[in-house]
Amino acid sequence: MTTIEATREEWPATLSAIGTVAAVQGVTVSADLPGTVERIGFQSGAWVREGDLLALLDTRQERAQLAAADAQRELAKVSLERMQGLLDEHVVSRAEFDHAIADARQSDARAGEIHATIDRKTVRAPFAGVLGIRHANLGQYLSAGDPIVTLESLDPIYVNFGVPQQTMTDLRPGRAVHVTAADLGTAEFAGRITAVDSLVDASTRNVQTQATIANPGGTLRPGMFVQAEVTLGAPSRIVSLPASAISHAAFGDSVFVVADLKDAQGKPYRGVRQQFVKVGPGRGDRISVLSGLMGGEEVVTSGVFKLRNGAAVLVNNKVRPSNSATPKPENS
Repeated sequence: MTTIEATREEWPATLSAIGTVAAVQGVTVSADLPGTVERIGFQSGAWVREGDLLALLDTRQERAQLAAADAQRELAKVSLERMQGLLDEHVVSRAEFDHAIADARQSDARAGEIHATIDRKTVRAPFAGVLGIRHANLGQYLSAGDPIVTLESLDPIYVNFGVPQQTMTDLRPGRAVHVTAADLGTAEFAGRITAVDSLVDASTRNVQTQATIANPGGTLRPGMFVQAEVTLGAPSRIVSLPASAISHAAFGDSVFVVADLKDAQGKPYRGVRQQFVKVGPGRGDRISVLSGLMGGEEVVTSGVFKLRNGAAVLVNNKVRPSNSATPKPENS
């Protein structure tokens, strides 16, 4: 049987929740207009900046139309200048001059429309981020709306998680959040709550919360499963014990405190007394005791299921249970 001296500590007031990573900005870049892919300007999985060329569709027909429109615009401009001179000499009527103005403006509009069509067939990154896997190939005909590639903005990144409705009063924008992922080892990411949903989910009674997390290098990816820990306020003063020291039963949680006792004949012996406690949240191998135990008392940490109130004990502390706030399992 092993024991440990109960220690009084200050634990930060935190709330843990399971979260899902989501991109601050994420979009499937697609073809705006139909056309044949003439050029692809990216590699799958590459980082791009805002405005970088992703794909170019065939615009030979539009460029030919633009040349004709430019010629028509030049003719309309020359005609307007000639009509202005004739109007000044009172050779043409004001109505004929207004008609020439309308023709010039219509020619400008037609050229601008073709320019816009060419621009819409030039697909560029709407924001900086990392690309997914390419869905279009060189020479492929794309209809309007056909996907080309996904684009995700990864730094910063969102972490969405649900918390019980009774914690709503403690959650507000600005609270610090720390995020870890089992697949990433000990790496920790920090950020703050930026939004709390205005509705409570009627089926789970949880409130959706969103934190914005710094994600240098794009380590966290959208869709990942993470553990989020929210700092709620001032630390709480508690007594800390290994979780193995707590005896759980239907009538309550208890610990066994080693003390000097006396048997029925008044003979002193080293034994245990059962002490009921109120436990709080845990951290790794440790658990907090909110009431029922004083700091400095010697508490049994292994073999508690064999004990009863008043049992004599022999303490052997050569090998003790783990008592780490951040345990690292061998197979992790």
